Amino acid sequence: MTERFRVTYATLSADNEELHAAYEAGVERVRSWLGTEVAAPGDPRPGAPVRVASPADPSVTVCRVCPASPAAVAQAVSAARAAFPGWAATPWRQRVELLRRCADAVSDAADELAALVSVEVGKNRLEALGDVEEAAVFFRYYGDIMTANDGYDVAMDSLSERERTRSVLKPYGVWGVISPFNFPVALAAGPTAAALLAGNTVLVKPSLQGTASAWRLHEVLTGAGLPEGVLQLVPGGDEVGRALVSAPDVAGLTFTGSYQAGMQILAQGGSAWPRPVITEMGGKNPAVVAASADLDAAAEGVARSAFGYSGQKCSACSRVYVEASVHDDFVARLVRRAESAVVGDPLQRDTFVGPVIGAESVERFRDAVAQARRRGQVVAGGEVLTSEELPGHYVAPTVVTGLAPDDPLLGTELFLPFVTVVPVESVEEGIERANATVFGLTAGFFSGDDAEVEEFLRRVEAGVVYVNRRAGATTGAWPGVQPFGGWKGSGSSGKAGGGIHYLPLYLREQSQTVVTP
Repeated sequence: MTERFRVTYATLSADNEELHAAYEAGVERVRSWLGTEVAAPGDPRPGAPVRVASPADPSVTVCRVCPASPAAVAQAVSAARAAFPGWAATPWRQRVELLRRCADAVSDAADELAALVSVEVGKNRLEALGDVEEAAVFFRYYGDIMTANDGYDVAMDSLSERERTRSVLKPYGVWGVISPFNFPVALAAGPTAAALLAGNTVLVKPSLQGTASAWRLHEVLTGAGLPEGVLQLVPGGDEVGRALVSAPDVAGLTFTGSYQAGMQILAQGGSAWPRPVITEMGGKNPAVVAASADLDAAAEGVARSAFGYSGQKCSACSRVYVEASVHDDFVARLVRRAESAVVGDPLQRDTFVGPVIGAESVERFRDAVAQARRRGQVVAGGEVLTSEELPGHYVAPTVVTGLAPDDPLLGTELFLPFVTVVPVESVEEGIERANATVFGLTAGFFSGDDAEVEEFLRRVEAGVVYVNRRAGATTGAWPGVQPFGGWKGSGSSGKAGGGIHYLPLYLREQSQTVVTP
């Protein structure tokens, strides 16, 4: 693996010319793949091909997805089940070594993978490079966690001199991963890395918009030497996802997506006994800004979190509660940042805000803006952007004020570059309003008062919190740095991806007592 400039979600800018030249070379390689047909291997009756178009330019066909038939899903589950005993019996150190090779292969393919992410889902180049780098880091980090815990094999106390007992964590079997469009490489790779390191075999069902990126990731990982059947891709839409969820031989599931879909999966059976289901289900993420805050840092942090990847992150900042005495000053600074954000083709070096994912998102934006104008004020943005230079699904970064604190726009996850700002009388009120949601994924706070910071950290109901973070008020978690997982309606496991407690979710405990005759 060659050394390269490291891009994370906290990277504010990158003037490394080698990085940009390599990315642009990756774009050229990706152009030769456009239109690729993606299907489950050996599918006897695949569904009619579904065209996946680039959100930046819908005339560009990224790929054609042939949805896996029920027979192909069953065949993939059967192959994964057959591969499981050999993979589970592979010594954990060997699995770690192989998956580190997978990480290096992802890093070596980072330029073309990132370019494909930009073309397929519209991420700007730094966001796309971060997406791919995070995927590689997941494999390395979970390998480190497995090593630090010595494979999760621990000697326990004994009740007699002749008795020896161990606690051993073992894999479940076949694991299904249903990944979203917005992190098509990282959120396919993260659960896959954990499940594989634990000794499970894995089936990945990516979002339709994101299939090409997941397909190329799958090629890179299997090309690094994974045994046959250990990792498989089952492409398609909701029907394929439902087939995977209902397959009785799928022993565990990881789902990243909407609250509604996640709750349905949690309620659904499919197995003869309870099975682990790990869900991450989005958020309506708040930032609270105290009168004591550095308002420039607060405005930049909120803007990066609200408008980065066009607001299409489950961690995006979509509502801000500001102490009334600094409300107008903060809004003015945020408006300047919204208006100066460069909206454009995600392949271009200077673009910060790319397209939203599709026409449905544009219509959701129109509706949200219309509601905001009826009940409040749109103080920046509010326009759908269409021109020869912007032929895709582009909308302007939007700031809204004047809404009542209980307005529906403050409770609905929009997945758009759309943020509302509400004045509050105190930090205490801001925290109360921040917590008043079914979600609990991320939250941010800006303050110059240590006592206020401690109060926020004590009371906030979110799995990932940031204080005074200019690089992102509510976004930018990185494996091994900020564990990423939600509370309440944002997550089911209580343990966070990229953190020290995540890997054991893919393992089950066996107590082994052996008495010497």
